[in-house]
Order: sequence, then structure tokens, then C-alpha cells
Amino acid sequence: MGNCTICGCTIHREGDYAKPTKKGRSHATRHHYVAERFFGRSKTRKDRQRKPIFKNCPWVLKKQTDEFCYECHEELLHNPVLLPDDICRFAELVRQRGLDESEKTESKNKIAGRIELLHEVIEEGVKTLLVAERAKPSHRSSLK
Repeated sequence: MGNCTICGCTIHREGDYAKPTKKGRSHATRHHYVAERFFGRSKTRKDRQRKPIFKNCPWVLKKQTDEFCYECHEELLHNPVLLPDDICRFAELVRQRGLDESEKTESKNKIAGRIELLHEVIEEGVKTLLVAERAKPSHRSSLK
């Protein structure tokens, strides 16, 4: 069928979805790069329209998806580990960018800004780590 976009394992749609087996862990799942709910809709709750956070996708990826194994999709992408210090530093960035709010308003501009900021943090972190990894001597052969 193909390979997981993140880990590269062979993925399939032949049953055992989410079971704690090799087959279940490698079951293919589709993931929206930018959540549908950000645009006021949800495939799982078609009867409910939400107020959109974004009118237009800031990354021009509206409705675009990719295929992942169950593990990378459900356990990695949907459950990021954010530790207390990470949250405190992110909250400081939120305040510095003026994206904090003491009272909610009808506008969704502040949450849109926080979503864009979180993506920026992830993007910058990934870029920084890739540069650092590329500068290291290759250790791949010792990992096998």
C-alpha cells in the first residue's frame, strides 16, 4: 500500500486497526495537516458547524492529508509531550506576541495566532535540530 510519512514503515488497510500487534501498529491512517475543525467543520460531526478559527489556511494546506501508521498518527502526532517548562516558555512567547487574553471575546484571532505561533515553534525547533544532526559525525551504522 505504501509507507508511513514519518517512520517509513510499510502501512496497510487490512484490518487490526489500533490492535497492540505489529499489524495493528502499522495500519494506515490519514491525517489532515491542518485540522478541519479550524475551518468550522468536522468529518466526524457533520451535523455540527463550528465558528471557524481560520477563514483561509495560513499554510495553504486546507484539506491536504498524508498517510501514517497508527503509531505515528495516533500516538505521536495526536499526543505531543509538552512539559511544564515548555508550557511556561510558550506562554511567555504568547504574552510577548500579544496573543494572551484575560477574557474571551467573540473573535478567534488570538487562538489563531497561538496556533500559528505553536507551528512556528515546532518549525524552528525541527530546523535547529536538523542542522545540529547534519553537523554530527554519522552514527547510523552503529545503530543497526
